[in-house]
This record gives sequence, structure tokens and C-alpha cells, in this order.
Amino acid sequence: MARKTKRQRKAKPAPPRGTTDRDKAIDALMALLAEHSFEEIGLAEVAGRAGLKLSQLRAEFGSTLAIFAGHIKDIDRAVLAGGDADMAEEPARERLFDVLMRRLETLAPYKEAVRSALRSARRNPGLAFALNAMAVRSQRWMLEAAGIGASGPRGALRAQGAALMFARVLAVWVDDDEPGLDRTMAALDRGLASAERWAGFLDDLCAIPNCILRGPRRRRRARDEEEAEAA
Repeated sequence: MARKTKRQRKAKPAPPRGTTDRDKAIDALMALLAEHSFEEIGLAEVAGRAGLKLSQLRAEFGSTLAIFAGHIKDIDRAVLAGGDADMAEEPARERLFDVLMRRLETLAPYKEAVRSALRSARRNPGLAFALNAMAVRSQRWMLEAAGIGASGPRGALRAQGAALMFARVLAVWVDDDEPGLDRTMAALDRGLASAERWAGFLDDLCAIPNCILRGPRRRRRARDEEEAEAA
């Protein structure tokens, strides 16, 4: 039932970002990114497109990566604000599917910019590393929005896995022009199925140290009890 509802969705236009210098800078970068590769865009170009002085831009951001991080934070906030209470009783996989589809809907007006960023990341390891760190932070929030714990070492692994999975989904999404996004949803389904298997493996793996530690403890306790009885 929940999946059918998601298939009926249509991309919504992005809400107005606002008129602050911060908003203008982010809008300018995303517009430039839709036209140029990330490494070709300088701060002067962003300031010019935004109608800002460099001093005004510097008051808000220190680099183009920081501006892009601001855009991702805005996407996070929009997704988190659009939660669906009807999904609360659905399985975790369905809840995360819903959250990530909401993220794609929010990203829809920036599809060309996302395509450009993915292309730049493939040939620039430093950029890929920086974008991955941003993606992991975002996925922590997406997991929490889906009711899936993202704290601690296990949560960090979940967030990293979710970031890599969603990057593969984005690579399909940028070339999926069908209104129903069937290819994108199929890729997301496959990614979540793989993530479920990984989560099961992770649970088993995390249980191993406890088993190892409990074994010696049981043996020591049994030995102590035997010594106490002998005494």
C-alpha cells in the first residue's frame, strides 16, 4: 500500500530559498554547477552570479565546497520537514524508501547540478572524498528520519553504507526521465535489499566480540564456583 502511494508521486518544485546573501550564494552555485564542472567554478563567479560582493560572500562562506554543503543542509531540512506520519507503522525498509524518495523529489529541480557534481567526483578523488563526507552526514539524518539508529560505530557504518548506496541510486536517477521514475525506484529497491543483507551481517559481526568475551567469563566463573565448593 505504501509503495503504491510512492509510485503516484510527482516531483515538486523547490520552495523559494530566500533572499539572504547565503541563499543567493547557494542558488548561484547550483545554477553554475548545472552549466559547468565543479572545479571550473570559482568564488568570483559565484559572487557575480549571486549579485554579491566578494566581501559579502566571504561573510557567509569560505569555499565553494562550503556553499555546496549549505545546499545539502537545506535539502536535509526540507526532507526532514516533510515526514509522513502514515509511514510510522511500516517496516524499516519501507520507511527509508519513503525518506529517500522524498529526498529525490526535493533534489529534482537540481538534477543537472547533481549530474555535474557526480561527473566531477568521478575524476577528482579529493572532491569525491569531500562529497562523501557530506553524504554520510546527510544519511545519518535520513536514517534517523526513518526510525533507524545512526549513532555510535554501528550507526556510522550504516550511514556510510547508505551514502554509497544512495550515490548509486543518484547515478540512475540523473538519467531517468520517466515520470514514474521506475528505474530509479528499482535501483533504490535493490540498494535497500543489499543494505538489509549488510545490516544482518553487521549485527552478526558485532555479536562476535561479545561471544568471545563471554566465553572466558563463563569459564572463569565456573572455575571460581568449583574452587569455592572445594574449599
